[in-house]
Amino acid sequence: MASKAVEKRQQAAPAKVDPRDEPSAEWGWHGGFPKGARIAGWVTVVALLAMIYNNHENNTENVWLIAIAAGIVIGLLVDIKKKRTAWRR
Repeated sequence: MASKAVEKRQQAAPAKVDPRDEPSAEWGWHGGFPKGARIAGWVTVVALLAMIYNNHENNTENVWLIAIAAGIVIGLLVDIKKKRTAWRR
């Protein structure tokens, strides 16, 4: 015999997402763009490295461009590693 709390929980309607909190709840999609985000990341890295060939006065800009591009590459490589080993968890 189930307790009253268990019976109430079983009879309660499932919680719905409020469309004011998440506008996409109206049409039922809550996903992301993992493949698009990876492609955009690599395009951004190429664009940052292409900016090195410009008319700079000194190399300060180049250091920032390379550092930001390296940070994005590290993030993309970590994402690839997580994607590859996701089934093991």
